[in-house]
Amino acid sequence: MTTTLHPTPTQLPPSQHEFAEVIHRLEAGGAMLPNTPDNLKQIIGLYKAYAVPMDFYWRDLLYIAEQVFLDPLPLFKYFLPQAYLDLHNHYAGDDADLRVWRGEATAHPELLAFMEKGEIKRKLPKLLHHLWHDRINMEFAEECMRTMLWHRNMGGQFDPYLDTDEYIANCDRAIKAYFRGNPLMLGLYKLFPEMFIEQVRQLSYYSNLGLFWEVMAPVFFEMSDLYDEGKLTTVPEAMNFLVNGIFAIAGRPIYHHVYIRGECYEIIPKSKGFMWLYEAALPYVEAVFYRTSPFRGTKSYNAQAKQVPDRQEDFHYGILYADVFPVGSAGIPPTLLMQDMLHFLPPYLVEYYQQYCRGEDDMLVQLGISFQRSMYCVTSAVIQALRQALLYPLDDPNPEHLQANRAFFESQLDRFKRPEARLRAIQNQEYR
Repeated sequence: MTTTLHPTPTQLPPSQHEFAEVIHRLEAGGAMLPNTPDNLKQIIGLYKAYAVPMDFYWRDLLYIAEQVFLDPLPLFKYFLPQAYLDLHNHYAGDDADLRVWRGEATAHPELLAFMEKGEIKRKLPKLLHHLWHDRINMEFAEECMRTMLWHRNMGGQFDPYLDTDEYIANCDRAIKAYFRGNPLMLGLYKLFPEMFIEQVRQLSYYSNLGLFWEVMAPVFFEMSDLYDEGKLTTVPEAMNFLVNGIFAIAGRPIYHHVYIRGECYEIIPKSKGFMWLYEAALPYVEAVFYRTSPFRGTKSYNAQAKQVPDRQEDFHYGILYADVFPVGSAGIPPTLLMQDMLHFLPPYLVEYYQQYCRGEDDMLVQLGISFQRSMYCVTSAVIQALRQALLYPLDDPNPEHLQANRAFFESQLDRFKRPEARLRAIQNQEYR
Protein backbone atom coordinates (compact mmCIF):
# COMPACT_ATOMS: atom_id res chain seq x y z
CA MET A 1 0.00 0.00 0.00
CA THR A 2 2.24 2.78 -1.24
CA THR A 3 0.17 4.81 -3.72
CA THR A 4 -0.23 8.46 -2.72
CA LEU A 5 -2.55 11.08 -4.17
CA HIS A 6 -0.17 14.00 -4.71
CA PRO A 7 -1.65 17.47 -4.32
CA THR A 8 -1.05 19.63 -7.39
CA PRO A 9 -2.17 23.14 -8.36
CA THR A 10 -5.00 22.85 -10.87
CA GLN A 11 -4.37 24.10 -14.43
CA LEU A 12 -8.09 24.70 -14.93
CA PRO A 13 -10.18 27.80 -14.23
CA PRO A 14 -12.14 27.69 -10.97
CA SER A 15 -15.11 25.35 -10.91
CA GLN A 16 -18.55 26.95 -10.99
CA HIS A 17 -20.12 24.07 -9.09
CA GLU A 18 -22.01 24.71 -5.86
CA PHE A 19 -19.30 22.71 -4.05
CA ALA A 20 -16.38 24.26 -5.95
CA GLU A 21 -14.22 24.44 -2.80
CA VAL A 22 -14.71 20.72 -2.17
CA ILE A 23 -14.01 19.88 -5.83
CA HIS A 24 -10.76 21.86 -5.76
CA ARG A 25 -9.83 19.98 -2.59
CA LEU A 26 -10.48 16.63 -4.33
CA GLU A 27 -8.42 17.78 -7.32
CA ALA A 28 -5.57 18.55 -4.92
CA GLY A 29 -5.65 15.03 -3.49
CA GLY A 30 -7.83 15.82 -0.49
CA ALA A 31 -11.16 14.55 0.78
CA MET A 32 -14.65 15.99 1.00
CA LEU A 33 -13.95 16.36 4.72
CA PRO A 34 -11.72 19.37 5.57
CA ASN A 35 -8.24 18.57 6.78
CA THR A 36 -8.29 19.58 10.46
CA PRO A 37 -6.86 17.86 13.57
CA ASP A 38 -10.37 17.61 15.06
CA ASN A 39 -11.72 15.90 11.96
CA LEU A 40 -8.81 13.47 11.91
CA LYS A 41 -9.31 12.63 15.59
CA GLN A 42 -13.00 12.00 15.07
CA ILE A 43 -12.73 9.81 11.97
CA ILE A 44 -9.89 7.66 13.29
CA GLY A 45 -11.55 7.25 16.67
CA LEU A 46 -14.76 6.17 14.96
CA TYR A 47 -12.91 3.73 12.69
CA LYS A 48 -11.55 2.06 15.82
CA ALA A 49 -14.93 2.07 17.56
CA TYR A 50 -16.59 0.67 14.40
CA ALA A 51 -13.98 -2.01 13.77
CA VAL A 52 -14.57 -3.84 17.06
CA PRO A 53 -18.30 -4.56 16.54
CA MET A 54 -17.57 -5.07 12.85
CA ASP A 55 -15.28 -7.92 13.90
CA PHE A 56 -18.40 -9.56 15.34
CA TYR A 57 -20.62 -8.59 12.40
CA TRP A 58 -18.56 -10.26 9.70
CA ARG A 59 -18.05 -13.42 11.72
CA ASP A 60 -21.74 -13.78 12.54
CA LEU A 61 -22.84 -12.96 8.98
CA LEU A 62 -20.65 -15.78 7.68
CA TYR A 63 -21.86 -18.11 10.43
CA ILE A 64 -25.49 -17.47 9.46
CA ALA A 65 -24.75 -17.86 5.73
CA GLU A 66 -22.62 -20.97 6.12
CA GLN A 67 -24.02 -22.86 9.10
CA VAL A 68 -27.44 -21.58 10.23
CA PHE A 69 -28.58 -21.42 6.60
CA LEU A 70 -32.32 -22.27 6.33
CA ASP A 71 -33.00 -23.11 9.97
CA PRO A 72 -36.73 -22.26 10.26
CA LEU A 73 -36.26 -21.18 13.90
CA PRO A 74 -32.81 -19.56 14.08
CA LEU A 75 -33.18 -18.59 17.73
CA PHE A 76 -29.45 -18.67 18.44
CA LYS A 77 -28.05 -17.21 15.23
CA TYR A 78 -26.46 -14.35 17.19
CA PHE A 79 -24.67 -16.79 19.53
CA LEU A 80 -21.34 -17.20 17.79
CA PRO A 81 -19.69 -20.60 18.31
CA GLN A 82 -16.07 -20.65 19.35
CA ALA A 83 -14.98 -21.84 15.90
CA TYR A 84 -16.10 -18.52 14.37
CA LEU A 85 -14.53 -16.47 17.16
CA ASP A 86 -11.29 -18.32 16.41
CA LEU A 87 -11.75 -18.01 12.65
CA HIS A 88 -8.70 -16.27 11.20
CA ASN A 89 -9.25 -13.02 9.38
CA HIS A 90 -7.54 -13.29 5.98
CA TYR A 91 -6.03 -9.80 6.40
CA ALA A 92 -4.58 -9.97 9.92
CA GLY A 93 -2.23 -12.30 11.78
CA ASP A 94 0.88 -14.20 10.71
CA ASP A 95 -0.95 -16.44 8.21
CA ALA A 96 -2.79 -13.61 6.43
CA ASP A 97 -3.28 -13.67 2.67
CA LEU A 98 -2.27 -10.00 2.82
CA ARG A 99 -1.44 -8.61 6.22
CA VAL A 100 -3.24 -5.28 6.51
CA TRP A 101 -3.37 -5.16 10.31
CA ARG A 102 -0.46 -6.18 12.49
CA GLY A 103 -2.78 -7.50 15.18
CA GLU A 104 -4.24 -10.94 15.80
CA ALA A 105 -6.34 -12.83 13.28
CA THR A 106 -8.89 -14.11 15.80
CA ALA A 107 -11.68 -12.09 17.45
CA HIS A 108 -10.49 -8.78 18.92
CA PRO A 109 -9.74 -8.82 22.69
CA GLU A 110 -12.04 -5.85 23.37
CA LEU A 111 -14.86 -7.67 21.60
CA LEU A 112 -14.31 -10.82 23.65
CA ALA A 113 -14.24 -8.81 26.89
CA PHE A 114 -17.52 -7.09 26.01
CA MET A 115 -19.16 -10.37 25.00
CA GLU A 116 -18.23 -11.83 28.38
CA LYS A 117 -19.47 -9.04 30.67
CA GLY A 118 -21.35 -6.53 28.50
CA GLU A 119 -22.28 -3.03 29.62
CA ILE A 120 -23.16 -4.17 33.11
CA LYS A 121 -19.60 -5.50 33.65
CA ARG A 122 -20.88 -8.76 35.10
CA LYS A 123 -20.43 -12.25 33.73
CA LEU A 124 -23.90 -13.70 33.24
CA PRO A 125 -25.22 -16.48 30.99
CA LYS A 126 -25.24 -15.46 27.31
CA LEU A 127 -29.01 -15.75 27.13
CA LEU A 128 -29.50 -13.18 29.91
CA HIS A 129 -27.16 -10.70 28.21
CA HIS A 130 -29.05 -11.30 24.99
CA LEU A 131 -32.52 -10.83 26.45
CA TRP A 132 -31.38 -7.71 28.29
CA HIS A 133 -30.07 -6.47 24.93
CA ASP A 134 -26.63 -6.14 26.49
CA ARG A 135 -24.83 -7.35 23.37
CA ILE A 136 -23.63 -6.46 19.89
CA ASN A 137 -26.60 -5.36 17.79
CA MET A 138 -26.52 -7.73 14.83
CA GLU A 139 -29.83 -6.24 13.73
CA PHE A 140 -27.82 -3.36 12.27
CA ALA A 141 -25.70 -5.72 10.19
CA GLU A 142 -28.79 -7.54 8.95
CA GLU A 143 -30.43 -4.24 8.00
CA CYS A 144 -27.37 -3.39 5.89
CA MET A 145 -27.60 -6.81 4.24
CA ARG A 146 -31.30 -6.38 3.48
CA THR A 147 -30.59 -2.92 2.04
CA MET A 148 -28.05 -4.42 -0.36
CA LEU A 149 -30.53 -7.13 -1.34
CA TRP A 150 -33.33 -4.64 -1.89
CA HIS A 151 -31.22 -2.17 -3.91
CA ARG A 152 -30.19 -4.76 -6.48
CA ASN A 153 -28.69 -4.39 -9.97
CA MET A 154 -26.00 -1.86 -9.11
CA GLY A 155 -23.31 -3.19 -11.43
CA GLY A 156 -21.02 -6.19 -11.24
CA GLN A 157 -21.86 -9.83 -11.91
CA PHE A 158 -22.73 -11.10 -8.43
CA ASP A 159 -26.33 -9.90 -8.37
CA PRO A 160 -27.30 -11.03 -11.92
CA TYR A 161 -25.86 -14.46 -11.09
CA LEU A 162 -28.50 -14.87 -8.36
CA ASP A 163 -31.17 -15.19 -11.09
CA THR A 164 -29.34 -17.72 -13.27
CA ASP A 165 -30.27 -21.38 -13.75
CA GLU A 166 -26.83 -22.35 -12.44
CA TYR A 167 -27.38 -20.53 -9.16
CA ILE A 168 -30.87 -21.99 -8.74
CA ALA A 169 -29.49 -25.49 -9.36
CA ASN A 170 -26.81 -24.91 -6.70
CA CYS A 171 -29.51 -23.72 -4.29
CA ASP A 172 -31.65 -26.76 -5.07
CA ARG A 173 -28.85 -29.17 -4.17
CA ALA A 174 -28.12 -27.38 -0.89
CA ILE A 175 -31.79 -27.04 0.11
CA LYS A 176 -32.47 -30.74 -0.50
CA ALA A 177 -29.34 -31.71 1.41
CA TYR A 178 -30.18 -29.42 4.34
CA PHE A 179 -33.73 -30.81 4.71
CA ARG A 180 -32.83 -34.42 3.98
CA GLY A 181 -34.96 -36.60 6.22
CA ASN A 182 -37.46 -33.78 6.85
CA PRO A 183 -40.49 -34.55 4.64
CA LEU A 184 -42.44 -31.54 5.92
CA MET A 185 -39.84 -28.99 4.82
CA LEU A 186 -39.14 -30.84 1.57
CA GLY A 187 -42.87 -30.80 0.88
CA LEU A 188 -43.03 -27.06 1.50
CA TYR A 189 -40.05 -26.58 -0.78
CA LYS A 190 -41.82 -28.50 -3.53
CA LEU A 191 -44.92 -26.33 -3.10
CA PHE A 192 -43.12 -22.98 -2.76
CA PRO A 193 -39.70 -23.33 -4.39
CA GLU A 194 -39.23 -19.62 -5.12
CA MET A 195 -39.77 -18.74 -1.46
CA PHE A 196 -36.85 -20.97 -0.47
CA ILE A 197 -34.66 -19.75 -3.36
CA GLU A 198 -35.30 -16.14 -2.34
CA GLN A 199 -34.25 -16.96 1.21
CA VAL A 200 -30.98 -18.39 -0.11
CA ARG A 201 -30.46 -15.23 -2.19
CA GLN A 202 -30.67 -13.30 1.05
CA LEU A 203 -28.16 -15.65 2.65
CA SER A 204 -25.83 -15.06 -0.29
CA TYR A 205 -25.93 -11.38 0.62
CA TYR A 206 -25.13 -12.33 4.22
CA SER A 207 -21.97 -13.93 2.85
CA ASN A 208 -21.25 -10.98 0.54
CA LEU A 209 -21.45 -8.44 3.36
CA GLY A 210 -19.53 -10.67 5.77
CA LEU A 211 -16.66 -10.99 3.28
CA PHE A 212 -16.75 -7.23 2.71
CA TRP A 213 -16.49 -6.39 6.39
CA GLU A 214 -13.81 -9.03 6.95
CA VAL A 215 -11.57 -6.69 4.94
CA MET A 216 -12.70 -3.41 6.46
CA ALA A 217 -12.18 -4.39 10.10
CA PRO A 218 -8.38 -4.86 9.82
CA VAL A 219 -8.10 -1.74 7.63
CA PHE A 220 -9.73 0.34 10.37
CA PHE A 221 -7.71 -1.34 13.14
CA GLU A 222 -4.46 -0.58 11.33
CA MET A 223 -5.46 3.04 10.74
CA SER A 224 -6.17 3.42 14.45
CA ASP A 225 -2.77 1.96 15.35
CA LEU A 226 -0.97 4.21 12.86
CA TYR A 227 -2.73 7.26 14.31
CA ASP A 228 -1.75 6.21 17.84
CA GLU A 229 1.86 5.90 16.63
CA GLY A 230 1.80 9.37 15.05
CA LYS A 231 2.05 7.98 11.51
CA LEU A 232 -1.33 9.20 10.26
CA THR A 233 -1.35 12.95 10.74
CA THR A 234 -3.81 14.38 8.17
CA VAL A 235 -7.21 13.60 6.69
CA PRO A 236 -5.71 13.13 3.18
CA GLU A 237 -3.25 10.58 4.61
CA ALA A 238 -6.15 8.68 6.14
CA MET A 239 -8.02 8.79 2.84
CA ASN A 240 -4.91 7.65 0.93
CA PHE A 241 -4.63 4.64 3.22
CA LEU A 242 -8.22 3.72 2.37
CA VAL A 243 -7.60 4.21 -1.38
CA ASN A 244 -4.55 1.97 -1.23
CA GLY A 245 -6.51 -0.60 0.77
CA ILE A 246 -9.28 -0.61 -1.83
CA PHE A 247 -6.80 -1.41 -4.60
CA ALA A 248 -4.79 -3.91 -2.56
CA ILE A 249 -7.88 -5.96 -1.66
CA ALA A 250 -9.89 -5.32 -4.83
CA GLY A 251 -9.57 -8.87 -6.14
CA ARG A 252 -10.44 -10.88 -3.02
CA PRO A 253 -13.09 -13.46 -3.99
CA ILE A 254 -16.75 -13.05 -3.08
CA TYR A 255 -18.53 -16.38 -2.72
CA HIS A 256 -21.15 -18.28 -0.71
CA HIS A 257 -20.42 -21.74 0.69
CA VAL A 258 -22.75 -23.72 2.94
CA TYR A 259 -21.60 -26.51 5.26
CA ILE A 260 -24.16 -29.27 5.77
CA ARG A 261 -23.22 -32.32 7.86
CA GLY A 262 -19.55 -31.65 7.19
CA GLU A 263 -19.92 -31.31 3.42
CA CYS A 264 -19.38 -28.03 1.54
CA TYR A 265 -22.00 -26.94 -0.97
CA GLU A 266 -20.89 -24.12 -3.25
CA ILE A 267 -23.89 -21.88 -3.75
CA ILE A 268 -21.63 -19.27 -5.36
CA PRO A 269 -18.25 -20.86 -6.13
CA LYS A 270 -15.01 -18.93 -5.84
CA SER A 271 -14.34 -20.04 -9.41
CA LYS A 272 -16.96 -17.56 -10.64
CA GLY A 273 -14.32 -14.89 -10.08
CA PHE A 274 -16.55 -12.35 -8.34
CA MET A 275 -14.33 -9.65 -6.86
CA TRP A 276 -14.54 -7.67 -3.63
CA LEU A 277 -14.41 -4.18 -5.18
CA TYR A 278 -17.11 -4.57 -7.81
CA GLU A 279 -19.40 -7.12 -6.16
CA ALA A 280 -19.29 -6.01 -2.52
CA ALA A 281 -17.60 -2.65 -1.86
CA LEU A 282 -19.25 -0.50 -4.52
CA PRO A 283 -22.75 -1.98 -4.05
CA TYR A 284 -22.36 -1.51 -0.28
CA VAL A 285 -21.42 2.17 -0.59
CA GLU A 286 -24.27 2.82 -3.02
CA ALA A 287 -26.91 0.91 -1.05
CA VAL A 288 -25.91 1.78 2.52
CA PHE A 289 -24.12 5.15 2.40
CA TYR A 290 -26.41 6.75 -0.16
CA ARG A 291 -29.75 4.97 -0.49
CA THR A 292 -30.97 2.63 2.27
CA SER A 293 -34.61 3.37 3.17
CA PRO A 294 -36.44 5.49 5.73
CA PHE A 295 -36.96 3.61 8.96
CA ARG A 296 -40.48 2.96 10.08
CA GLY A 297 -42.21 5.83 11.80
CA THR A 298 -40.38 8.69 10.08
CA LYS A 299 -41.91 8.42 6.59
CA SER A 300 -45.19 7.07 5.29
CA TYR A 301 -44.86 4.14 2.91
CA ASN A 302 -48.34 4.88 1.61
CA ALA A 303 -47.96 5.61 -2.12
CA GLN A 304 -50.63 8.32 -1.98
CA ALA A 305 -48.72 10.20 0.71
CA LYS A 306 -45.72 10.56 -1.64
CA GLN A 307 -43.25 10.75 1.23
CA VAL A 308 -41.02 8.06 -0.30
CA PRO A 309 -39.53 8.52 -3.81
CA ASP A 310 -41.26 6.87 -6.74
CA ARG A 311 -37.96 5.62 -8.15
CA GLN A 312 -35.57 3.40 -6.26
CA GLU A 313 -32.51 5.32 -7.49
CA ASP A 314 -33.86 8.47 -5.83
CA PHE A 315 -33.64 7.01 -2.32
CA HIS A 316 -31.42 9.24 -0.18
CA TYR A 317 -31.60 7.95 3.38
CA GLY A 318 -28.02 6.81 3.93
CA ILE A 319 -25.62 8.15 6.56
CA LEU A 320 -24.40 10.80 4.09
CA TYR A 321 -27.86 12.39 4.31
CA ALA A 322 -28.88 11.48 7.85
CA ASP A 323 -30.13 13.95 10.42
CA VAL A 324 -28.46 12.21 13.33
CA PHE A 325 -30.73 11.69 16.30
CA PRO A 326 -31.16 8.58 18.46
CA VAL A 327 -34.32 6.69 17.57
CA GLY A 328 -33.21 3.20 18.61
CA SER A 329 -33.64 1.74 15.13
CA ALA A 330 -31.50 -0.24 12.72
CA GLY A 331 -32.43 2.22 10.00
CA ILE A 332 -30.76 5.50 9.21
CA PRO A 333 -29.34 7.11 11.23
CA PRO A 334 -27.81 3.83 12.37
CA THR A 335 -28.43 4.22 16.09
CA LEU A 336 -27.98 0.52 16.84
CA LEU A 337 -24.47 0.82 15.41
CA MET A 338 -23.94 4.03 17.36
CA GLN A 339 -24.85 2.13 20.52
CA ASP A 340 -22.37 -0.60 19.62
CA MET A 341 -19.58 1.89 18.91
CA LEU A 342 -20.19 3.67 22.21
CA HIS A 343 -18.65 0.70 24.05
CA PHE A 344 -15.35 0.87 22.16
CA LEU A 345 -14.49 4.56 21.86
CA PRO A 346 -10.77 5.29 22.35
CA PRO A 347 -10.02 7.47 25.41
CA TYR A 348 -9.03 10.53 23.36
CA LEU A 349 -12.47 10.55 21.70
CA VAL A 350 -14.28 10.14 25.04
CA GLU A 351 -12.36 13.19 26.30
CA TYR A 352 -13.29 15.10 23.14
CA TYR A 353 -16.98 14.36 23.61
CA GLN A 354 -16.82 15.26 27.29
CA GLN A 355 -15.46 18.63 26.23
CA TYR A 356 -18.12 19.32 23.60
CA CYS A 357 -21.17 17.27 24.59
CA ARG A 358 -24.21 18.57 26.42
CA GLY A 359 -23.86 15.77 28.93
CA GLU A 360 -23.59 12.00 28.61
CA ASP A 361 -26.99 11.67 26.96
CA ASP A 362 -25.72 13.78 24.06
CA MET A 363 -22.68 11.59 23.42
CA LEU A 364 -24.61 9.18 21.19
CA VAL A 365 -25.64 12.05 18.90
CA GLN A 366 -22.09 13.43 18.76
CA LEU A 367 -20.76 9.96 18.04
CA GLY A 368 -23.24 9.67 15.17
CA ILE A 369 -22.08 12.98 13.70
CA SER A 370 -18.45 11.85 13.95
CA PHE A 371 -19.46 8.63 12.22
CA GLN A 372 -21.02 10.72 9.47
CA ARG A 373 -17.75 12.62 9.05
CA SER A 374 -15.81 9.35 8.93
CA MET A 375 -18.09 7.93 6.24
CA TYR A 376 -17.64 11.07 4.13
CA CYS A 377 -13.92 10.30 4.30
CA VAL A 378 -14.56 6.71 3.18
CA THR A 379 -16.81 7.96 0.36
CA SER A 380 -14.03 10.35 -0.69
CA ALA A 381 -11.66 7.39 -0.89
CA VAL A 382 -14.14 5.50 -3.07
CA ILE A 383 -14.53 8.53 -5.37
CA GLN A 384 -10.76 8.95 -5.64
CA ALA A 385 -10.30 5.23 -6.26
CA LEU A 386 -12.91 5.28 -9.04
CA ARG A 387 -11.25 8.33 -10.58
CA GLN A 388 -7.88 6.58 -10.40
CA ALA A 389 -9.28 3.41 -11.97
CA LEU A 390 -11.39 5.02 -14.68
CA LEU A 391 -9.79 8.38 -15.49
CA TYR A 392 -6.49 10.20 -15.06
CA PRO A 393 -3.85 11.10 -12.44
CA LEU A 394 -4.44 14.28 -10.48
CA ASP A 395 -1.14 15.70 -11.77
CA ASP A 396 -1.78 14.77 -15.42
CA PRO A 397 -0.25 17.54 -17.62
CA ASN A 398 -3.04 17.27 -20.21
CA PRO A 399 -5.76 19.89 -19.51
CA GLU A 400 -8.38 17.76 -21.27
CA HIS A 401 -7.64 14.93 -18.87
CA LEU A 402 -7.90 17.27 -15.91
CA GLN A 403 -11.21 18.53 -17.26
CA ALA A 404 -12.45 14.92 -17.46
CA ASN A 405 -11.43 14.43 -13.82
CA ARG A 406 -13.29 17.61 -12.86
CA ALA A 407 -16.43 16.54 -14.71
CA PHE A 408 -16.27 13.24 -12.79
CA PHE A 409 -15.87 14.97 -9.42
CA GLU A 410 -18.70 17.39 -10.22
CA SER A 411 -21.02 14.56 -11.21
CA GLN A 412 -20.26 12.76 -7.94
CA LEU A 413 -20.93 15.88 -5.88
CA ASP A 414 -24.19 16.55 -7.73
CA ARG A 415 -25.65 13.86 -5.46
CA PHE A 416 -25.09 16.14 -2.47
CA LYS A 417 -27.11 19.06 -3.81
CA ARG A 418 -30.18 17.69 -2.07
CA PRO A 419 -31.08 19.77 1.01
CA GLU A 420 -30.83 16.63 3.20
CA ALA A 421 -27.15 16.07 2.33
CA ARG A 422 -24.71 16.78 5.16
CA LEU A 423 -21.78 17.76 2.92
CA ARG A 424 -22.44 21.42 3.70
CA ALA A 425 -22.63 20.71 7.42
CA ILE A 426 -19.36 18.79 7.69
CA GLN A 427 -17.43 21.74 6.23
CA ASN A 428 -18.09 23.49 9.55
CA GLN A 429 -16.16 22.29 12.58
CA GLU A 430 -19.00 23.53 14.79
CA TYR A 431 -21.39 20.94 13.30
CA ARG A 432 -22.00 18.94 16.44
